[in-house]
Amino acid sequence: MSLTLEPSSAAAPSASSGEQNSGLWTTFREAVRGSAIDYTTAPIGRAVIMLAVPMVMEMAMESIFAVADVFWVAHLGANAVATVGLTESMLTMIYTAAMGLSIGAMALVSRRIGQRDADGASRAAAQSILLGVIVAAAIAVLAAPRASTLLHVMGASPEVISSGHLFTQIMLGGNVTVVLLFLINAVFRGSGDAAIAMRVLWLGNLLNIVLGPCFIFGLGPFPELGVAGAAVATNIGRGCAVIYQIVTLVRGNGRVRLRREHLRVDVSLMRSVLRLSGSGTIQILIGTASYIGLVRIISVFGSDALAGYTIGIRVIIFALLPAFGVSNAAATMVGQNLGAGHPDRAERAVWTAALYNMIFLGSIGLVFLLAARPIAGLFTADPAVQPFAVSCLRTVSLGFLFYAVGMVLTQSFNGAGDTWTPTLINLGVFWLWEIPLAWWLAVHADFGPRGVFIALTVAYSTLAVVSAALFRRGGWKTQRV
Repeated sequence: MSLTLEPSSAAAPSASSGEQNSGLWTTFREAVRGSAIDYTTAPIGRAVIMLAVPMVMEMAMESIFAVADVFWVAHLGANAVATVGLTESMLTMIYTAAMGLSIGAMALVSRRIGQRDADGASRAAAQSILLGVIVAAAIAVLAAPRASTLLHVMGASPEVISSGHLFTQIMLGGNVTVVLLFLINAVFRGSGDAAIAMRVLWLGNLLNIVLGPCFIFGLGPFPELGVAGAAVATNIGRGCAVIYQIVTLVRGNGRVRLRREHLRVDVSLMRSVLRLSGSGTIQILIGTASYIGLVRIISVFGSDALAGYTIGIRVIIFALLPAFGVSNAAATMVGQNLGAGHPDRAERAVWTAALYNMIFLGSIGLVFLLAARPIAGLFTADPAVQPFAVSCLRTVSLGFLFYAVGMVLTQSFNGAGDTWTPTLINLGVFWLWEIPLAWWLAVHADFGPRGVFIALTVAYSTLAVVSAALFRRGGWKTQRV
């Protein structure tokens, strides 16, 4: 695995470090600008960075929003934070649908782009978007009116339900912004237009960050809505981002351009989208639903433990989401290079991305391990809540090196269209291993909430090892999409 950004013939031994730094800076600048390159022929290291930089910056903004959101909500007390934590656990089901559809869309679009079939990529994008709108509408109709009941099922106290049900209702009712934001950005990433996806998420989340405290605390002309204000700000920000996405697709500012004829239902293509997205959705469902199980276990120990867990996980997401950017870069490289008939190049790109991710997440994990207490202190000074947040940060960060590899490999399977392999891995690791281990450690071994944190670390480390063993077999190279 080489870290060079140019072909070996261009990397003369006498090249100065200044020249190398200049080349690296140029690559970063071109990546942010969205300069066009061919990801099936460009030097692998440079291609991965050209994709990864905007994807990491895209996910970094999502991380900043996640932390900023819980920062302001934490000022309303433990019940408000618990509301956000429980609602986020329910929203994982919506994220599951969105990410499942995104897996199918990204795999199809990247493969068609690799095959030099731009119209096929556009048709795949359109059919994916139609499916996304249908799924989001069904969720809104079924779930939003039952917000209070769902909070009760999740173990919320009467106080949490009374103060937080409106937040939950708004988030469930406006889920179309989440689904389309995930889905259309996956289209941009799959086509290689990672810089467009970055700008979309930056727009949406900057609006979220600015509007959040305005609606929560009633700043200036804005109404004081409390925790529900966070939901209003989130939906406005994401909604504006989705409008920007659609305008970009219609204008054809990237590699994919939507025309009216692409929106006609194509049964054959929609079946392909459903096949990949269906297994992708099951894959994500297995993984994300396990978080609901973990939250349910932690809720047994009260609102303080749940609030500490919510803060700790939000901070961890701050680190993990940018790492998903590198993983998505690997998926795009796999899809496009398989489409171009270069499976060995696809494999080299995956291991290069895994190395980059290990360097990134390993550094972040060390910071979390050493500075967990002051980091948790930025979000809460409550002596009953803070110890749980510190324990979560320190314990989960121990597995960051494993997470780095596991993320890249899982996304690479998906990029190849081999969605069933990570699905079966998730089933075994999370439901047959993580959940029973968490329950036993927390309840029967008397570790309390820390038992859940340990189970998280052990499960994700197991996932990385199993994924690496299966990836090296190479069956993903022969997938057809």
